[in-house]
Formats: sequence, structure tokens, C-alpha cells
Amino acid sequence: MPDQESRPTIHIPGITSHTVAPRAGRHSREGTLRYLRAGTGAPLVLLHTVRTQAEHFRHLVPLISHRYTVYALDLPGMGYSEIVPGASYDEPAMREGVKRLLTELDLHDVTLVGESLGGVLALTTAADLPERVRRVVSVNPYDYRDGIARSSLLARVVIGGIIAPGVGPVIAQQEPKPILRRILQGGVGDKTAFRDDYLDELLQVGRRPGYPTVARALYRNMPSLIVARSRYPEVKAPVHLVYGENDWSRPSDREANKTLLPAADFTQVPGADHFIALENPEVVADLLNVVA
Repeated sequence: MPDQESRPTIHIPGITSHTVAPRAGRHSREGTLRYLRAGTGAPLVLLHTVRTQAEHFRHLVPLISHRYTVYALDLPGMGYSEIVPGASYDEPAMREGVKRLLTELDLHDVTLVGESLGGVLALTTAADLPERVRRVVSVNPYDYRDGIARSSLLARVVIGGIIAPGVGPVIAQQEPKPILRRILQGGVGDKTAFRDDYLDELLQVGRRPGYPTVARALYRNMPSLIVARSRYPEVKAPVHLVYGENDWSRPSDREANKTLLPAADFTQVPGADHFIALENPEVVADLLNVVA
């Protein structure tokens, strides 16, 4: 659990906070994982985006917790999951964190729902654990070149600075509120959907000791998400790909994934951008609740 000084500032009604401890032995670079739990029913795991946390799904959870037992994970090093010095933050390492949640809690018949980074991890985790995963809903999977840098010139400059050698660690420690707001608002059409209380929560997490190193490692490891696309054809569970009409992905990116997953259902949400869970949570909820 977070200590008093770093307790989450956002409360989601009906949710409780829990942790998964590191495994003993060879997994020395594992840290404690924090997750939120709500509801009753078949298990559903929510996987968040780059530079966010489990509270990213604050508006979605109440819409689905009457049908599912919802587990919203803070990915390794993010949110209030433990930051372990020297840990890796490439796609396989983050996927290992998701798999640890499923196996340590012994979840079966799981619906995996991920947005952006989480959309990739939902697919690759399903490829690794076919016996545990019932269905995958991958929302705006972040598996193409440049990613958030496509949202604006400001994002391109800032992210480029963070991953640059030499000055990168210094830039990663500087996160002025107006700059982070403008970058993340590039993921929504309705700018009011990215609320100030959520931005303040993300800034609080960003001040955790070691978090700038995590953020820099994540951005530097984004190419591993592109490599992870090679795993998509191995997914045995039914897949639903969901894209915002104005997502950062290009039509060619979406068509490439439809080719890799020819049996997948496909939905394009008119007028939606990258952070559908913030701007159009009812769209995702409707997809989930209709087949619960």
C-alpha cells in the first residue's frame, strides 16, 4: 500500500486497494504491484496507458463493476507499484507484471482490457497465458513508431528530450504542470475530459523517488512495443480491436493489426481520440457488458 505521504488523491467509490508481493528467489528485480479491485462476477483486468496508472479507469470501473470483478493494475514502477532500481521497463518486463497478477491471484476466464500501452500488453499476455484468458479488448494499442510524439510538436520535443543521451535524465525530472497538461490533453478531443484532479494525481506520482528514471526507461523502450506485434497471431482468445477515429495511430497501423488478427472484431469510435477510457468510457463499457 502507498505510504501516507504518497496516498492516491482520487477515490473511486466501491474500490479497494491491494498488492501483489514479489516472488521469492530469482525474481530479484520484481517489486510489489498495486492494484484496485471492485465488483463481483467474472474477472476483468484493466491495463493503463503510458505515464498513467490504475485511476485512468476511474470512469469505466463504475460502469462495469456490476457485471465483473474488476482488477485495475498499476503496471511495474508506475502509479503506486514499487520502483525497483535497475529494473527493466521493456514490453516483456511489463508483460511479466501482468502475468504475475493473473497467476498470483490464480485468475481464470479473464477478460483483459488494455488501452494504449495496456492494449499491447493485453494481447501479448493473452498469447502467453491462453489457459487463463477468455477475451481481449485492445483499445488504441500503442504499437507504432513515435506514439505520443504524433500528438503535437510539443510532445515530440519533450519526449525527444527525455530519451536523449546526456540531458535526458535532467529533462525527465522537470515536469511542469502546464506542459504535462498540454501533452496529455493531446489524447482527448474534449480537453475537459482530462480533469485537473487527475493531472494533479499524475504529478504526485511523478514526484515519487525514482519515477523520472522509470518514465525515461518507458519512453526509451517504446520500440519493444512494436516488436511485440509479432506475438499477436499467437492469441487464441477472441479479440476486439477498438480505435478512436482520431487516435494517434494511422489507418495503415490499424490495417496492419487487422491483418495480424483477421478474426478480431473491429470498432472505430467516431470522434474519439487516444484516451477513450477518459473521454468515452461508456463505449468500452457497452462492449464489455453486452457479452458479460
